[in-house]
Amino acid sequence: ELSDDRRYDFFSRVVPPDSFQAQAMVDIVKAVGWNYVSTVASEGSYGEKGVDAFMQLSREAGGICIAQSLKIPHDHKPSDFDKIIRQLLDTRYARAVVLFASDEDIRGILNATKRAEQVGHFLWIGSDSWGSKNSPIHQLEEAAVGAITILPKRATISGFDAYFMSRTLENNRRNVWFAEYWEENFNCKLMSSSKKDDSSRKCTGQERIGIDSRYEQEGKVQFVMDAVYAVAHALHSMQRDLCPDGSGICPDMELAGGKKLLKYIRSVSFNGSAGTSVTFNRNGDAPGRYDLFQYQRSNATGAGYRVIGQWTETLQLNVEELQWPRGEQEVPSSVCSLPCRAGERKKVVKGMPCCWHCEPCDGYQYQADEFSCKLCAYHMRPSANRTSCQPIPIVKLEWHSPWAVIPVFLAMLGIVATIFVMATFVRHNDTPIVRASGRELSYVLLTGIFLCYIITFLMIAKPDVGVCSFRRIFLGLGMCISYAALLTKTNRIYRIFEQGKQSVTAPRLISPTSQLVITFSLISVQLLGVLVWFGVDPPNTVVDFDEQRTGDPERARGVLKCDITDLQMICSLGYSILLMVTCTVYAIKTRGVPENFNEAKPIGFTMYTTCIVWLAFIPIFFGTAQSAEKLYIQTTTLTISMNLSASVALGLLYMPKVYVIIFHPELNVQKRKRSFKAVVTAATMSSRLSHKVSDRPNGEAKTELCENVEPNICVPPASRNIKI
Repeated sequence: ELSDDRRYDFFSRVVPPDSFQAQAMVDIVKAVGWNYVSTVASEGSYGEKGVDAFMQLSREAGGICIAQSLKIPHDHKPSDFDKIIRQLLDTRYARAVVLFASDEDIRGILNATKRAEQVGHFLWIGSDSWGSKNSPIHQLEEAAVGAITILPKRATISGFDAYFMSRTLENNRRNVWFAEYWEENFNCKLMSSSKKDDSSRKCTGQERIGIDSRYEQEGKVQFVMDAVYAVAHALHSMQRDLCPDGSGICPDMELAGGKKLLKYIRSVSFNGSAGTSVTFNRNGDAPGRYDLFQYQRSNATGAGYRVIGQWTETLQLNVEELQWPRGEQEVPSSVCSLPCRAGERKKVVKGMPCCWHCEPCDGYQYQADEFSCKLCAYHMRPSANRTSCQPIPIVKLEWHSPWAVIPVFLAMLGIVATIFVMATFVRHNDTPIVRASGRELSYVLLTGIFLCYIITFLMIAKPDVGVCSFRRIFLGLGMCISYAALLTKTNRIYRIFEQGKQSVTAPRLISPTSQLVITFSLISVQLLGVLVWFGVDPPNTVVDFDEQRTGDPERARGVLKCDITDLQMICSLGYSILLMVTCTVYAIKTRGVPENFNEAKPIGFTMYTTCIVWLAFIPIFFGTAQSAEKLYIQTTTLTISMNLSASVALGLLYMPKVYVIIFHPELNVQKRKRSFKAVVTAATMSSRLSHKVSDRPNGEAKTELCENVEPNICVPPASRNIKI
């Protein structure tokens, strides 16, 4: 208030105003890391204005919130202090309490703390009304431990001690209050008019200050002396300027007036009684210079105030020298909300910037800054503490994976078996069984079966451009070769018997060369489709982050795979499946052919089994499209399906022949030849016999059909079988 030059325009002071004290308190609060404090003020100008200044400076500085601002009434009772303590405990996390209060009110607060059994809970910050005084904490030292107090920087003036201690009743008569002081200081009575009661002893006048009584220099002596010197320096400067030619007061000085003198007072600058400079700002205030104390209890030195720093425009605080109640080693906290952990963002409470809720960054979010979470890039996931993003690990189907071991094992068995069959056929290439099975198409079919097994290794190999290219080529090629050869065989059988019903002339395109041309024509359609696919969409590898993008980022994986979609894969296999279905249709149409005619029955069983395998494959393949294990399930399902298809064809079509070739060579002999007309006639007769077999005893057809038969035809007596 006194700094308001509109109201007190002639006021100047050598002590700093409370606004500097409030600034020092704000700096202390920030230095120890407190951001949530309460204030308690004595009702009146000193307390209320001090707290107002502290709150204003806190808002300007930012980062400090006021939990509560309480006032101690003039006509207070002990219950008022108890109520204040209860209110302060409502915000328990605001342990720091700023006090702008009188000595008496400070004692009331400390007493109430003791009654509430909260000694050591509050962290007091006292204004200069507390300072380094013992009176506010007398017999309440335990409740005051850890209190930080502030006091304008001052010094003891030794010259004043010498002067004052030499004062007696005889040599200090000019001071009209000295006699009263004498009575109070020595607890004696000077005269009848004294305020002391009659029981007090009479003063002798021989008492000595500091010898017969306790003496301690008042802390403000320095400022009184500096104030007097400030006026003296101002008058001296004024006299020197206005009366340059003489000494004493000249007429110009007498006419100068108060404003002129005020100008000289505000302009003074000298070293004061304590050796510090004395100056005034434009409001008439002295610079802010404070000593900072903390009330500490030590086993070595006992309890007392200890200087822990100073404030002269800026704060110098020795944090390592601070001691706290309850034996706390670290600086106690006085915050509304504890700091959020790594990976959590602050959600600030409206109207209270120091209070917040901590919300974890979830999913694929990371903590971008103190107040926000952001989503990681598509190929990234948050780190363990969610403070940054890191690449999602990339995986592929490994050779040692359980999903790969079974298909690889089956494929290796199949490859060994296929090579064994092929070697057996090559070694016995000119034997009747090999020739009768159609050597050319048999080798083509074996090649297709071999490629069906080989695709397993391509599907499990680490994807790159080369592997992806071979996958496209061989994915459907093995099946296409196999079923093109089987379709050509079944079609040939069907056409022979259909033609035989109408004419004895042989149908066209049943020679080995024609069969190969038909087979390779069918295969060329698959190869042409693959070439078009290469041209439209060149092979490449991709990392699919959606396939294993689980809810838990820790389990997220990017899947390295070829750039082949499920639809493209089915389309690549679609032509082979079409050949398979067509072949199955012909197998059904030729089911009435005599039992051993050109492998019709084994081919039929092969195709039925294969259809069942692929009917099971389709729902499994598409049913797992949304599974986190999609890559493994679909790859395993596809490879096992192809291995089973190849194994069925190999087992039903070739193993019986290999068995005969190796274990029963006596059956691998040349048969007599017969013309196509004889073949058709035999087949037709056999078909008719099958209708009349019920009319014969024991179902026997006593007919001899083995005369002049072709090498691949034998119709033994009493049989309905024709073998080609």
